[in-house]
Amino acid sequence: MVTLPSHANILSGRYPLDHGVRDNSGYRFPAATDTLATLLRRGGYRTGAFVSAFPLDSRFGLDRGFDVYDDRLGDPEARTAFLMQERSGAQTVEAALKWRAGQGAAPTFTWIHLYEPHFPYTPPEPFASRYARSPYHGEVAYADSLLGPVLAPLVEAGQAGRTLVVLTGDHGESLGEHGEKTHGIFAYEATLRIPLVVYAPRVLDPRVVSEGVRHIDILPTVLDALGLPIPDGLPGRSLLPLAAGRGAAPQPSYFEALSSSVNRGWAPLTGLARDRFKLIDLPLPELYDLARDPHETRNLAASEPRLLEEIRGQLARTRAADRGSARGGEDAETRERLRSLGYASGTAGPKARYTDADDPKRLIWLDAEVQDVVTLYRAGDLAGALARTRDILRQRPDMPLALQYQAFLEREQGDLTSAVATLRRAVSLYPEDTDSAALLGAYLNESGHAREAAQLLGAYADRKEPDLDILMAQGAALVQAGRAEEAMAAFNRALAIDPSSASAKANLGTASLAIRDYARARTLLEEALAIDPDVSQAHNALGVIAAETGRPDEAIAHWKRAVELNPREWDTLFNLGKLLRQRGREAEARPYIDRFVREAPPAQYGPDIRALGAARSR
Repeated sequence: MVTLPSHANILSGRYPLDHGVRDNSGYRFPAATDTLATLLRRGGYRTGAFVSAFPLDSRFGLDRGFDVYDDRLGDPEARTAFLMQERSGAQTVEAALKWRAGQGAAPTFTWIHLYEPHFPYTPPEPFASRYARSPYHGEVAYADSLLGPVLAPLVEAGQAGRTLVVLTGDHGESLGEHGEKTHGIFAYEATLRIPLVVYAPRVLDPRVVSEGVRHIDILPTVLDALGLPIPDGLPGRSLLPLAAGRGAAPQPSYFEALSSSVNRGWAPLTGLARDRFKLIDLPLPELYDLARDPHETRNLAASEPRLLEEIRGQLARTRAADRGSARGGEDAETRERLRSLGYASGTAGPKARYTDADDPKRLIWLDAEVQDVVTLYRAGDLAGALARTRDILRQRPDMPLALQYQAFLEREQGDLTSAVATLRRAVSLYPEDTDSAALLGAYLNESGHAREAAQLLGAYADRKEPDLDILMAQGAALVQAGRAEEAMAAFNRALAIDPSSASAKANLGTASLAIRDYARARTLLEEALAIDPDVSQAHNALGVIAAETGRPDEAIAHWKRAVELNPREWDTLFNLGKLLRQRGREAEARPYIDRFVREAPPAQYGPDIRALGAARSR
């Protein structure tokens, strides 16, 4: 299980089979499904959410029901194939406490999401030094320290307090157990067995409950504790009887880990835990007796075939109402349009049947290779990361995540032609993968093929529920193709999906700038910065407006902020260095020019690098 589906389970009290969110991107929580936020707001509560990482961006639909959904994670341009956009837990907690203090005595629901600990584990000091041998535990300790200011006043209030606290994790980390370095591939207890703490001294006495419970039980438990009605038809149950020591029959627990299927093309993993036994249903099935074998080292599938089939039948009944796991709602019309553009073959897409060779247990070593690619890239070894990615693809040529990684690394080397070719292959293999399609559209646009990019992205954008990244990439391509009005329509559709998107506002402003509507562009760009002041694109475009309307000092200020937020804004870096030099501020210009000459991709910026380099040497 990974972050977005887990949070969808917690907030809705429903399984992914019902709400349909199966991975961290490419899915959107259904607008008609109630959540804890919608139910509590209906019950008179003020609701605020404060999240720390991109998988919980409001574009994915979990913002419904929240009066405030704070997902300001910094410059969206900083998100790459290898860098999950996130903010420190300290910033998230600070924003949550500030909002909570402003609500007075009103009943409130405050949801705080901390992303620590997640790979790569990089705790701040003093935790980095204190846990130098185990940075994972350093991030755990850092997260614990952040919760002190939140929880201490509530604990000190004791019986006089009126706050219900629920503390849980969305998943665990394997840390090498069963060969998995992090999470999302397997569904062993290392990632499924997580803490759940419920604190309500007016309602509950201290007690440790050993029975297995589920994320889907949290919503009915909260509503029960608050005296609010529990909706009919939920698969979960209130845990208050268990917490009060009144035993109840253990409930079966469905689980799944589909990230490796969606992103790697491996066999999908589903399973069911029932009583003491746990079935992991894969081409090589696994059955464990958790009471006798809590670390899941003795697979009973061969020795207990009758029990295996019995639980497998129960799993099949549980999955009978599955909404499906296809990403992005790919349909026959979309596939036909892609085929006409040369992007989809007749056999493209997920396999109809998976074999032992597709079982994650046979392929987990490749996941370690993928993690190594990220580690090499972060260490600055671009060539090593690319070589490792190509080696992965030689062994598993149909792995969409590796194809995305290769394309990103090729672009980082300045080889956009190869990057585009790699992504064409990815989209042909997996036309339902909107991540690959959006990236291909962006790279086509960047390499001067805006018309082709707009055509490709149009096949996805015309769906009933298009992906936000698809619309953003389509709009950018339409701007480049000189079709600004159509671009604005695409960006407005993106805003309809996510009204709080500073990026969509900034893109609208950039489209207005393209037709020299400076007044409208400035308004939209300033609105984007009012939503999130750390959007480099908005600062860059405001700098362009200032430069073109005779306000060079204002342009310099905006461009400095843009390259501070995103050091890879090569065009901005070039313009900033040139303008500072033209203004006679050579010493100030020199660091920006030097960085551009040293770091900008030669394949894209060769003439500019040579021109600035020659001027620098004079």
